[in-house]
Amino acid sequence: MADSDDFLAWVKSTLYEAELAIHNGDAGPRRAIWSRSEPVSVLGAWRNAFGQQELDDLFTGLANQSSNCTSYKFELLAYDVVGDMAYTAGLEQTSASVNGETRSYVLRATQIYRREDGQWKVAHRHGDTVSG
Repeated sequence: MADSDDFLAWVKSTLYEAELAIHNGDAGPRRAIWSRSEPVSVLGAWRNAFGQQELDDLFTGLANQSSNCTSYKFELLAYDVVGDMAYTAGLEQTSASVNGETRSYVLRATQIYRREDGQWKVAHRHGDTVSG
């Protein structure tokens, strides 16, 4: 149970803080929690990325268009840890400025993680918008 508890604490702190930062225009914390090993991928609500260079471009672009996050909540619906792999599935509720326009939106987000050198790293993300 310690692995599961440690992973959940990481999700609620480090992962949460990285997501909040990117919605405030800082891609650094998000990039820091992503794996530097291949494969890495994003099937995103607005854009996809495959490999390190596309990931860097995606995160830089998201940070450049995002600012003034007034609210970010991650509602964790399911997760599991099996050895050095884990996943989360949940809803991300965000209010922030996107390209200078105030927006509120909800994304369904599923992420796959792998433990590398004792630290959790994101390897894959799938996010899509929740339609009303």
